[in-house]
Amino acid sequence: MSGAEIDYGAVFRALPSAVALLRPDLVYADVNEAYLQVAGRTREQLVGRYLFDVFPDNPNDPNATGMRNLEASLRRVAATGERDAMALQRYDVEDSERPGVWQERYWSPVNTPVPGPDGEVALLLHRVEEVTELIRARGARRGEDREEVLEADLYTRARELQAVNERLRRAHAREREVALALQEAMLPAAPVMGHRRAAVRYSPAIGSLNVCGDWYDLVELDGDRITVAVGDVVGHGLTAAKVMGQLRAALSSAARVADGPAHALEALGLYARSVDGAEAATAVSVFIDWTTRTLTYSCAGHLPPALLHSDGTVSFLDQATDPPLAASFEHAVRRQTDCAFTDGSVLVLYTDGLIERRREDIDASLSRLAGSLVRHRHAEPEVLADALLADLLPSGGITDDTALVILRL
Repeated sequence: MSGAEIDYGAVFRALPSAVALLRPDLVYADVNEAYLQVAGRTREQLVGRYLFDVFPDNPNDPNATGMRNLEASLRRVAATGERDAMALQRYDVEDSERPGVWQERYWSPVNTPVPGPDGEVALLLHRVEEVTELIRARGARRGEDREEVLEADLYTRARELQAVNERLRRAHAREREVALALQEAMLPAAPVMGHRRAAVRYSPAIGSLNVCGDWYDLVELDGDRITVAVGDVVGHGLTAAKVMGQLRAALSSAARVADGPAHALEALGLYARSVDGAEAATAVSVFIDWTTRTLTYSCAGHLPPALLHSDGTVSFLDQATDPPLAASFEHAVRRQTDCAFTDGSVLVLYTDGLIERRREDIDASLSRLAGSLVRHRHAEPEVLADALLADLLPSGGITDDTALVILRL
C-alpha cells in the first residue's frame, strides 16, 4: 500500500492506545475511540473543550496534583517542542453519570509535539495508558495499600529518571560548551570602529541551546565606509548554526571586494547553491559611506532595515528586495538603491524573530518596531538594543531566532 492510499484518520481512530490531540491552548482537537473508552466520555463532551474543564482535580482530595503536573508537562512540550514521558500519575476522574462521585485512577501519560508546516508546535499528542487495575492487583497480591504500591513505583521511576537526567545533564553540558564556542567564533561582539557606535544582539529560540541560524556582520572598508549585514537560515540549533557560519564568512569576504551590496549578495547566492541547508536563506547588506552620507542597500528576501531619522521619523529601506538566496536555479542580477542619511540617524537591521508573530499582518509588526524606535530614539545603541528586545520579544520566550544590529550614523 503506498503512502498516498493510507487513511491516517482511520489509523488514528483504530489505535489501541488512548490518544487525544490537543491544541497548544489545551483544547481538545480530536480523540480516538480508545481514549473515549478510558475517559468515559463522548466525543461531544470532549472536542472543542478545554482539557481541565472536562477533567479537573478531585476537589475532595487536598493533595491532588494530577492536573497541575499534566498541565506543566503539556505547556513545556508546547514551548520547547520536546517530547515528555511523565511519571506515573494518580488522577481521579468524576463519574460522568454520577456527578460528585470520583473514581480513583492511575495513568501513565506521554505528551508529544506535532509540528505544523512552519515548524512550530501545532498540536499536542497526548497518549495515556491506564494502569489502575495493575496498581490494585499488585497491592492485593502483596497485601499492601495501593498508595504504598504507588509510592514504590514512583520511587523506582524517580531513581531511573534521576539517572537519565544526570546523563542528559552531562550531555547538555558538553553541547553547551560546543554552542558557546560556536557563538564566540561566529557571532563576536561588535567591532570597534573608531568613534562609530554600534550594538549587536542575538537571541536563540527556546530549546535550541545557545546558537541559532540568524547572523550579523560588520566589516570596515577602505575610506570612511563600512558594510553591515544580517541573515537568516531556515531552522534552529547546531545544524542551522553550521550553515549560518558558512554564509556569514562568505558574505564577509565578498563585501570586501564587491563594488556594492547587490554584487556581494549575488556572490553569496551563487555560493549558497553549494551549501546544504542554505536554500531559501535570507540576507540584507548595507554599505555605509560617511563621506557622501549615503546608505546603499540590497535585500535577498529579507525584512527591510529601519532608518530612524534625526527628526524622530522612521522609514524602511524596502526599495531593493529580491528573492532569497538559492531560491532559483538561474542566476539573476540583484538590485540595490541609495538612501541619504543625516548625522544622528540610527540604522537598525534585524531578523524576523524580533517582530513577526503568528496571525499578525507584517505591516502591524513593522509599525510596532517603528513605535518602539520612536519611543527610545534618544538612547545610545546599547541601551536602544535592550529596549527593543524588551518591547518586542514575548516574555514567555521566543520560538524563532533573533539577531539585531543597531548603528548610530
